Amino acid sequence: MKNDKMKNRYRVNEQIRAKEVRVVGDDIEAEVLPTSKALQMAERKGLDLVEISPNAVPPVCRMIDYSKFLYQQKKRQKELKAKQVKIDVKEIRFGPQTDDHDYNFKLKHAKGFLAEGDKVKAYVFFRGRSILFKEQGEVLLLRFANDLEEYGKVEQMPVLEGKRMTIFIAPKKTAAAKHNADEHAGDANAEGQAVKVKAAPAVKVKKEYTGPKVEGEDF
Repeated sequence: MKNDKMKNRYRVNEQIRAKEVRVVGDDIEAEVLPTSKALQMAERKGLDLVEISPNAVPPVCRMIDYSKFLYQQKKRQKELKAKQVKIDVKEIRFGPQTDDHDYNFKLKHAKGFLAEGDKVKAYVFFRGRSILFKEQGEVLLLRFANDLEEYGKVEQMPVLEGKRMTIFIAPKKTAAAKHNADEHAGDANAEGQAVKVKAAPAVKVKKEYTGPKVEGEDF
């Protein structure tokens, strides 16, 4: 089906309706020719006449191997599709009175998401009368964005919609490198501490006798 769509994008050989065309191609000097003459030239070369710019005056046609041309077009589309980066949006939920332990836990996850190239949608959910603390929720989200400054940039400042106040943070290109550096630094610190503890010498204490010396005994 995809190949059929690709073929229908171009007029080839006898499908070309214009009376004259501008002919281009490898080792061919561009010139305007009657379509019939251009077709004869393409046939002698064992090539196809493909209309690549139908809206030009006159239309531009290229002398090429049409099968090879379709293959190259298909390959180019695959390469472009492969280069397209898929960005997921990861959600992180807070309460208006989130404690530091829960905050730091979610901050660590957000750093990982941004380092992997995902966007972060962080929001504070206000349940019942907790909507009275909406200013506190906004302060929390702004603190969250500030703590992620080296990993992401704010795409949308905190916005209150219904019972949710939401902020969007997009990844920075340097986020992955920063995340890896932090991970390695943490491992290095842990290893250094372990070595330091291991290297600490044991101290042997000799008890000194301070009483009167008894003849014939050594202390």
